[in-house]
Amino acid sequence: MKPGKTLALALAIAVASIAFTASPTFAAGSKDGHAMHGMDSKAAAESKQASQPVPAEIKKIDASTGKVTLKHGPIANLGMSAMTMAFPVKDRASLKNFKEGDSVSVTFDTVDGKATVIDMQRK
Repeated sequence: MKPGKTLALALAIAVASIAFTASPTFAAGSKDGHAMHGMDSKAAAESKQASQPVPAEIKKIDASTGKVTLKHGPIANLGMSAMTMAFPVKDRASLKNFKEGDSVSVTFDTVDGKATVIDMQRK
């Protein structure tokens, strides 16, 4: 096959794939495109990996804003690679139990659309 035709075919497949996965009718519906009665399509759309503890190091604590800066490993349930980043903490009061430099195990989840620390334990 010629390079131009190969590229065109690859683009067509990619566009079709995106269109199919973005379609709420197909994503949450049955094979014939009708909604599946009795099924919670919102829950199916929000399904993701379970939260798993992630190793991290506390770089900074800002108790006034309820945020902690962490150098963390990959966060699988949020699709986030290893990096250093500030996160809001669900339980702000718990920040008093930690100090900069602590090695911790952190569980993350999405709260109000933001990646949030929902649990943090000293190693």
